[in-house]
Amino acid sequence: MEQFLTSQKGKTFLWYSVLWIALGIAVGYLATFFAGASAGDAGSSAINSGDTAWMLVSSALVMLMTPAVGFFYGGMVSSKNVLSVIKQSMIILALISVQWVLFGYSLAFGPDVYGIIGNLDFFGLRGVGYAPDTNYAATIPALVFMIFQAMFAIITPALIIGAFVERIKFKALVLFTILWATLVYDPVAHWVWSPSGWLHSLGALDFAGGTVVHMTAGFSALAAALLVGKRLQKGSTPANSANNIPFVILGAALLWFGWFGFNAGSALASGALAASAFVVTNVAAAAAALVWIALSWAENGKPSAMAAAIGSVCGLVVITPASGYVGPMSAVAIGIIGGAVTYLAVYWRNRRIRIDDSLDVWAGHGVGGLTGAILTGFFAEKAINAAGANGLLFGNPHQLFVQIIAVAAVAVYAFAATWLILKVVSFFSPLRVSSDDEEQGLDLAVHGEVGYRY
Repeated sequence: MEQFLTSQKGKTFLWYSVLWIALGIAVGYLATFFAGASAGDAGSSAINSGDTAWMLVSSALVMLMTPAVGFFYGGMVSSKNVLSVIKQSMIILALISVQWVLFGYSLAFGPDVYGIIGNLDFFGLRGVGYAPDTNYAATIPALVFMIFQAMFAIITPALIIGAFVERIKFKALVLFTILWATLVYDPVAHWVWSPSGWLHSLGALDFAGGTVVHMTAGFSALAAALLVGKRLQKGSTPANSANNIPFVILGAALLWFGWFGFNAGSALASGALAASAFVVTNVAAAAAALVWIALSWAENGKPSAMAAAIGSVCGLVVITPASGYVGPMSAVAIGIIGGAVTYLAVYWRNRRIRIDDSLDVWAGHGVGGLTGAILTGFFAEKAINAAGANGLLFGNPHQLFVQIIAVAAVAVYAFAATWLILKVVSFFSPLRVSSDDEEQGLDLAVHGEVGYRY
């Protein structure tokens, strides 16, 4: 031990330890300036205990989805990279949890700046406390709304890692995650979900994140796959490189479970709308899973277990923007259409454009989110949610037009902004590991650990 501490590596370790302790003390001192600024009225009569309990449970369900993404993706990669993928999802959980409290929530849901972004009035959660923020949810503490939305902000960049698994440099991932959350996710969340956001003011409907979560992740993944480049093992796909299909199924099952908090929780109350969103979420996932099984059977002659798992997740993606605006039969239609469209997108990506979006984030989340947002413009009913709008099939073709504007704006912005962010990150760190490290696998080369011991 003494020999280690006197070595150069040991001295560096000690300096890092001292710096982290100093940072903790500095943040603790800064907290004195915020003391009492977030408390509000803990006994506010507007607070509904049932709604609050439901939203805390929903927040926990959505939190579970981020490590579930790690297992879902981790099962699809080679055995020498499984640990790195799960670890990447966990480090994103940690990074964005802190970023959101410091300034991410304020940028997304703070007082409006020209319909584009929130200001920094809520920096460090100043003013976000026990009393409700009636701009967003009138019956739960603002602090509960904040932590629920934090889980959405966390899982979104975790979805992107599927585009560059097995080759991304860890330092580059950390820098990219922080910049992307700040410059892509936070502004788009403000556009769509802030009452003053420009897409919200236009009338765009996105109940739980088809554009904000899935399209931003999917189209950002496309840009990332192009810039980071192909893996050394050209032609590798989840179907022929998966190291642990039970992990994929486990991840999909946990995502399905957590998605009830994702969609039904977005009702922001424990009433009828939450029940409706819960039911349509389940039925759309089931319909899409059946479509994927059928299409994989037709394509390969055998019904694939991987297809069932991936199809269910695609169904969950597609129903997300519509989940608070449609009924059960519409959800079946959305699941069937969305399942077919996402399967064809994966097929086309693999056989036509050959971009190494390793785990098909663009096809599953980008195309799936886009499809769901467009279908919301067809199937939305004010009879389901009076705060929404009728879609084309219920006499309002204008809503479809608005949805098309929303998906176009989000797709272009997410792709272009991600391209620029990765270009900036590349000035500070290479985007990908060396060919030797990639050949060895990121588990051992980057993290010094292995997922399996034989």
